[in-house]
Amino acid sequence: MSEWTGKTALVTGASYGIGEAFARRLAADGANVIITARSRDRLDAVANGLRSRYGADVTVIEADLSQTSAPGDIFHATEGRGRRVDLLVNNAGFGAAGDFASVPLERQIEMIRVNVIALVELSHLFLQPMIKRRAGAIIQVASTASFQGVPYTSIYSATKAFILNFGEGLWAECREYGVRVLALCPGPTATHFQAVAGTSHLRNPEKMQTPEEVVEAGLRALAKNRSVAISGFSNKLMVGAERFVPRKLVTRIAAKLYRPFSNGADSGIDR
Repeated sequence: MSEWTGKTALVTGASYGIGEAFARRLAADGANVIITARSRDRLDAVANGLRSRYGADVTVIEADLSQTSAPGDIFHATEGRGRRVDLLVNNAGFGAAGDFASVPLERQIEMIRVNVIALVELSHLFLQPMIKRRAGAIIQVASTASFQGVPYTSIYSATKAFILNFGEGLWAECREYGVRVLALCPGPTATHFQAVAGTSHLRNPEKMQTPEEVVEAGLRALAKNRSVAISGFSNKLMVGAERFVPRKLVTRIAAKLYRPFSNGADSGIDR
């Protein structure tokens, strides 16, 4: 039996990609799953699939995390109604590629709202009852982009750096309360993120991880109460190697890779 059997997990950004894979894996492990994203139709399709395949108890909450009321609405629809959330997976997020000065400011502020502010609000809301119960866990989905500045996706990489540092700090704060916090850092993953962003030709799909591999790495690291998990051996090597190279050089190399996307491509929600 999984440690999540009979427990309740809330997954944001669960309509596609890594979020959907988290929901599927947790449902397969016998968890009650609450899934949330912007698209009701897509969420209903995911929920129906989980119910038919695993007999899972699935709750759908349609929510747009770019709206200031969304985190509170999600909390009040769950813990606020007495439904205990044992695992929070903060996965929702999006990126926009392009020159910082040319990408509309409103879009970049929206990115910060979804990737950072909503994540912080959800963490704060759900962490309080976890601390009172002295039980629970939070997975913050960051990225290998957390470890360096990435030109032409500067805001995206900055939001992921925030998530990494925030997650590490919470891990230390929450240990005495029996609450685990993990910053999960996947690299390029075979989801619709690459195609929508227009960066597919930079990546060899055969060398990308699958969402299922990312989820497995995250849950395994969480079970060991690690503070950070980089999924994939090659991603671990890359992040490790960056520590021995001047940051300026790493950033210049990244600029050459991402310069073609300075025309303002937009990645859409999720990884």
